[in-house]
Amino acid sequence: MMSADRENHDMTQTDIALLLADAADGVEIGIAPVQAVIRGGRRRRARRWAVAAATTLVLAGSTGATLAFAGLPGERADRGTPTAPGPASAEERHVYRPQRTELARGTEHGRQWRVWVEVWGAPRDAREADRQFAAMKRSGVRPAVDKAAGLVGKTSYFSMRAYGDGRSLVVMFDTHQRTDRLTGTDLMAAAVSLEEVGPTAPERLVVGHVAKSAREVTCRWKDGRSTVARPAGSAPAAQDGTSLIRPVAGYPGGNWFVCLAPEGTVYEDAHVTR
Repeated sequence: MMSADRENHDMTQTDIALLLADAADGVEIGIAPVQAVIRGGRRRRARRWAVAAATTLVLAGSTGATLAFAGLPGERADRGTPTAPGPASAEERHVYRPQRTELARGTEHGRQWRVWVEVWGAPRDAREADRQFAAMKRSGVRPAVDKAAGLVGKTSYFSMRAYGDGRSLVVMFDTHQRTDRLTGTDLMAAAVSLEEVGPTAPERLVVGHVAKSAREVTCRWKDGRSTVARPAGSAPAAQDGTSLIRPVAGYPGGNWFVCLAPEGTVYEDAHVTR
């Protein structure tokens, strides 16, 4: 990825491979980037953050904003909100079964596609963490920690997409004690293929999150066209692939959005435009 403000992360392909290793057969893990682009903001600190299937990761923020990456072992976010105390039982806290929010769905070439986010509640002790780790493995996802003990006190989220009868694809994921609250025009997004996975696959599907105050996200495509996503509230995802911004159950850090490029073009960039 390139831009006028290109900066390299210290995350190597080996780092990424370790994070993504042992993913279950039911979920496909694609190519992760080692660079990030920050537009419209000054970098104070950039932390490594797991983006599973993207070949493009874009971070955008208002001037002077801190956009910290949280969730890797031994790291803490500079700006965030501690996980709020929840109901007493692990089941009510969604420790073993995540909360799932569908962001978008549609049909292309007779095949249905959909995008969703699942949020796993924070285990309170080693026993809960062991059970959650096993439940994640059964469901085909792997958190951003290498051992079950690393889940204690941390929330995990996964954004995913499915196309037709193919395997689900993890787009972005993270495991953290503190949830970064995006503000202003902060934006974090990944662009992936709607169908196949690979370094040459067309990146038409954009999934990301923005501040709760964001009223409009504009995704621009290489051919000069653009798609605008606007808030949809908590209404169910439309069946026509409409680009929308919506809240995700269990995720307080911001709202999520999806844009899909028309066939024949690919992702250029994305910005909060209102």
